[in-house]
Amino acid sequence: MDLVTTFLIAIGLAMDAFAVSLGAGTSPGRRSWRKVFRLAFHFGLFQGGMTFIGWLAGSTISRFISTFDHWIALVLLGFVGVRMVISGFKPEENASDCPVNDPSRGGTLVLLSIATSIDALAVGLSLAFIDGSIWFPAGVIAVVTLVLSALGVLLGQKLGCRFGRRMEILGGLILIGIGIRIVVSHLI
Repeated sequence: MDLVTTFLIAIGLAMDAFAVSLGAGTSPGRRSWRKVFRLAFHFGLFQGGMTFIGWLAGSTISRFISTFDHWIALVLLGFVGVRMVISGFKPEENASDCPVNDPSRGGTLVLLSIATSIDALAVGLSLAFIDGSIWFPAGVIAVVTLVLSALGVLLGQKLGCRFGRRMEILGGLILIGIGIRIVVSHLI
């Protein structure tokens, strides 16, 4: 897989982590670089790790489904993308979408890391069907998520929760576009 495609997938996956980071940045309390690093590091680690786990699961079955794997990639990326878009359009029920406690500590951090990286599991599964190597894509996904999460926390301190949902919609649209590109390139 080429660098541009890998980078676009990484950006698409990182959008929900970015959106959560925006919200985390608005949480009250002392602003610190440790908080930014903890959140960004864990989001990046989980995003890259889940991509690898998905790839590992997919690579064991890829030889059995190689004739229609591009369609599976489209369905998985499309599913994740549509889910992100729908989530981005859901009205905010209350202010709880912006965390009021420190989301960069303890169980909250782990739960947020898992929740924002579930999509990476499906993407990793898709990558197993179209590419032989996972190390580079998983690394790019982890680094892009780390950087965007750090930026999200820092921007969240200034912009608030308002733009988080729009970023999730953009990420979903990117993943849908990548899925369509995979099918088109496989068919042509």
